[in-house]
Amino acid sequence: MSITKTDTIQRNFFLGFIRLHILFHASQEPIFGLDMIRELNSHGYTLSPGTLYPILHNLERDGFLQSEKQVVDGKVRKYHTVTEAGREALSQALVKARELIGEIDLQIGR
Repeated sequence: MSITKTDTIQRNFFLGFIRLHILFHASQEPIFGLDMIRELNSHGYTLSPGTLYPILHNLERDGFLQSEKQVVDGKVRKYHTVTEAGREALSQALVKARELIGEIDLQIGR
């Protein structure tokens, strides 16, 4: 089965939503990869570690997350927390999302 342009656009939208989920949860408490995969799965997103970990890495590289390694049950786990830049990005995204949803609701007549 080939990937269509619609599939690509939808994937990009969802990746944006996933980034917002990550920033939100990392602003509430430290997060780690497997736990975030489970959380996202509860919202209908199916991500493999091979998809999630590059997203976490890029958010950290871009200054939106910071990480700290901790040993849990004899294994090293990398916990991520939101930075001030990440909080600001999340706040700005919330304003834009509310604006867009309000506009869509007006047009659809809900």
